[in-house]
This record gives sequence, C-alpha cells and structure tokens, in this order.
Amino acid sequence: MSLGELQRRAAEVWGQFERREGARVLVGTATCGRAAGALQVAEAFRKEIARNGLNNQVLLAEVGCLGICYAEPLVEVRSANGSAVLYSEVSPRLADKLVESHFIQGQPLVASALAVMSGEAIPQIPPFSELPMIRRQERIILRNCGVIDPTQIDHAIARGAYTGLARALEMGSQAVIAEVTASGLRGRGGAGFPTGPKWSFAAKSAGDEKYVICNADEGDPGAFMNRSVLEGDPHAVLEGLTIAGWAIGAHTGYIYAGSDARLRIIGP
Repeated sequence: MSLGELQRRAAEVWGQFERREGARVLVGTATCGRAAGALQVAEAFRKEIARNGLNNQVLLAEVGCLGICYAEPLVEVRSANGSAVLYSEVSPRLADKLVESHFIQGQPLVASALAVMSGEAIPQIPPFSELPMIRRQERIILRNCGVIDPTQIDHAIARGAYTGLARALEMGSQAVIAEVTASGLRGRGGAGFPTGPKWSFAAKSAGDEKYVICNADEGDPGAFMNRSVLEGDPHAVLEGLTIAGWAIGAHTGYIYAGSDARLRIIGP
C-alpha cells in the first residue's frame, strides 16, 4: 500500500473521529492523568455510557497529555451538536453528571467546565487557547498529544506523520544529512551537539552493522518531557528514529528510557 493510499484511509478514519456531529468523550490517560485517577474515570464513563444505552452514539477514547498536568484528570466531552468542553479534576462520580448533561440534556456542565475546545462560544467558559497556561504556547512537538488516540496509526498519518520519512527516502541519505546540517538542529542534551555532523560521522564510520538509538532518558529527576511525546504521539518518535536510521545506514533502532519511566498505576 502506497503512502497516498494510507493517507486516504487515514483521512477517512480521522474524519469519523473528528466529525463535528459525533458525540465523544476523550480521557487523558498519560502518566500524569493516571497518577490522578484517570483510569478509574475512564471506566466510570464506560459504565455510564453503557447504562444509558449510548454505546452506539458516544465514542470513548483515551488520549495523551494536553500539557496542563496540574488539572488532571482531564476529560473532553463533545455533544452531538459539535460543542466540546474540557473538564478538569474529573472524578468517577462526576462521570454520570457529565453523561447526563451532555448526552441526555444536551447542555454542558458549566459549573465544572475548564474550557471550550471547539464549537460556539459558551458564556462563563473561556476557550482553551485563552487559558493562562496555554495562551503563550505554540505546540510543535506536542501538537498531537491529547488530540489523537496514540494507539491509532491512522490518526497520526492523517495529521502528517510519516510524510517526512517519505520525503527523506526520495532525497537519499546524504541529502537528508545535508538538510539536517543546514537546519542547525542540535541535540537536546546538555552539550547541544549539532545533529547533522553527528549523523555524518555515523554514516561515514566503518562497519556493516549499525544501530540508531533514541535517547528518551530524562536528565532531570522527575522530568517527563520525553515521556509525554512517547505516550501522546509515539509515531513522531518512530518516524524520527527511522529517518535517522536511513541517514546513517542503520537497520536496527532502539528507544532507550530509564528505569524511572516504568509505568506505575496509582489507585484512587
């Protein structure tokens, strides 16, 4: 199957997920959400959706972190009219009220709302883009986190994943290294070593067997920036890893994460 065919299929899948008239519930179940009880919240929504006979009308999906970990568990609820509202610090007990309010009564629960995600403006609820934590941000690497279901490759492809890899394969490995060098891209570690020369050295090194390693270890204790990408948009990491492997002539890749990245599910 060609990339174009994959993109067409992905667009259909994403269109169904994003369609304005589709009622859905998105629960943030990255590590920060889980630590605050998001798995229990997701299960409560499943039960309430089933209890109200809405399994065929309401989609429930788990997504990554939107970037406001202090407000977890975060839940986005979209009514059939396309109005989507984000709720913070959601408890399992709030699930039944949100299901009834959005899907039975057709109204948001204003008193518990944090922000409007899409649809028409709602009095007393600010748009997500105007939240103090979000207002000055331009999400680039994290643009898909909290937006796509990270287990669905079609979601990632529909939002541009693997187009860079396709271009790299057409350019050739040396051209890729030249472009990365020209970009001035540097490593995110303390040394900030230029990526282009690093790839050039690896490509020129002797040996038939080469490996490329994505270093997802966190240098600062308790920092989980790498984890956010891996959890919320793993295909961005896999695409970058594959492009690096193509550029230097490696056929095997690894993602390294330290022992502190082990998932620990914290109960309510």
